[in-house]
Amino acid sequence: MISRTLILFFALLFSKSISAQKAWVFDDSHSNLQFSVTNLMVAEIEGSMKITEALLKVPGNDFSNAMIDIKADVASIDTDNDGRDEHLRSPDFFDSARYPVLTFKSREFKKIAENKYSATGDLTFHGITKVVTMDVIANTNVRPYDQKNVVGFKANGVIKRTDFDIAADTPSAVLGDEVTIRANVIFVQE
Repeated sequence: MISRTLILFFALLFSKSISAQKAWVFDDSHSNLQFSVTNLMVAEIEGSMKITEALLKVPGNDFSNAMIDIKADVASIDTDNDGRDEHLRSPDFFDSARYPVLTFKSREFKKIAENKYSATGDLTFHGITKVVTMDVIANTNVRPYDQKNVVGFKANGVIKRTDFDIAADTPSAVLGDEVTIRANVIFVQE
């Protein structure tokens, strides 16, 4: 029969290993949010927004069931054209003064294959929240200069601008309805 002392020892050891898991810290200097949309049915307009905050919680040994929250600054939009960027910040499009933050909060982070995940969550943009699913690749490595673990998430997905009431009256022949989103979000384990 196992003694109470031995059970208590293993319970304490197990609880310390759980609490000893190091936190993942957002690396904003190496993270970005990009998008592209078809313009006049002939070319892609590409742009980006700055990710200002990101949080990652990992309950296990891999990223299955991870929780990730991301915030981006809508006013930071950059399409490499100052006039277009100002127009996109206006009430005609993103209305960044009224809706300054884009957020994604995961509901489910499911492993599909080695390093491949599906992230389903709430995307809030332009005052509207929709459930979206992103394909995610998780690459891990160790930084050579300080031996800290690093993970980079490459997420890809497609949303419809009209679902978020972005230029809803603009025909898709002028501005495509489907918007491709690409995010690279990097975390360092401290």
